[in-house]
Amino acid sequence: MDFLKKLFSGGGGGARSDDRGVYFYVQPKMCQEILRVRVDPMNDLSRMDDGDGFYVRKMASGHRCPFQAELEVFFDKNRRVSSTEVTNGKVVEKSEWLAQQPDEMAE
Repeated sequence: MDFLKKLFSGGGGGARSDDRGVYFYVQPKMCQEILRVRVDPMNDLSRMDDGDGFYVRKMASGHRCPFQAELEVFFDKNRRVSSTEVTNGKVVEKSEWLAQQPDEMAE
């Protein structure tokens, strides 16, 4: 579980220190652009039908890529990330997203 926490943790790249968002880094198929997708576990989540957790679905599209990726994130009943699925793309490391950013964004 620590792997998921490290992989998807926010901070840096313009995030405020009081930001409770969880960040995911998604690269749509056939695109070089990597997108940062923010999920607010207190506001964006919907309860699962079985009542045993939460989920959120977000469409990710960028400025330089005409394609969209669909990110689905599943959370346990304590609102901790349990799994992710991406349609028409893949989840990548934060470091890959940072490498694409202008110098002032990477601080």
